[in-house]
Amino acid sequence: MAKAELDYTTKMIGTNLSNFSAWHNRTQLILRLLDEQSASDEERKKMLDSELKLIHRALIDPYDQSLWFYHQNLMCTFDPALASGTMAPNLTDIERLEYLENEVEAITEMLDGEEDCKWIYQALISCGVVICRVKGVMSTEMKQRISGWVCELKRLDPLRQGRWLDLEASLNL
Repeated sequence: MAKAELDYTTKMIGTNLSNFSAWHNRTQLILRLLDEQSASDEERKKMLDSELKLIHRALIDPYDQSLWFYHQNLMCTFDPALASGTMAPNLTDIERLEYLENEVEAITEMLDGEEDCKWIYQALISCGVVICRVKGVMSTEMKQRISGWVCELKRLDPLRQGRWLDLEASLNL
């Protein structure tokens, strides 16, 4: 049953990439499908790779919040504190870091021509914070990068200035 529902969400996303409901349902259906199939760690990793490819193809409009919602859900897979409830809970720290570094590179490339898109900076910050969690430390380089991304958010989204200041404080930037 979960497979048919997942296929339906794929069809709906194909019709309208901004279908928030389809992306949201996908987050739950994939977990259910993997559990129903008693999927191995390798099968779970293949599903993760497939979903990352899907979201990367979908992110042709970086201003679409529904796409970033799903991207953020996928990024939870790499956060050691949240991984147990995700589609690939048993990744090694080395695998997590490899995925995260690839994401930072791909998202950074999206900035070319889209420097005023706050969703890109939020995704970069999120990935950077998770990299620090996996490593157990925030390097000087990562601290500078995250600080720069937060500064961009403060510039782009002044109505949420308090949120960005709180984020700076919570990360000791």
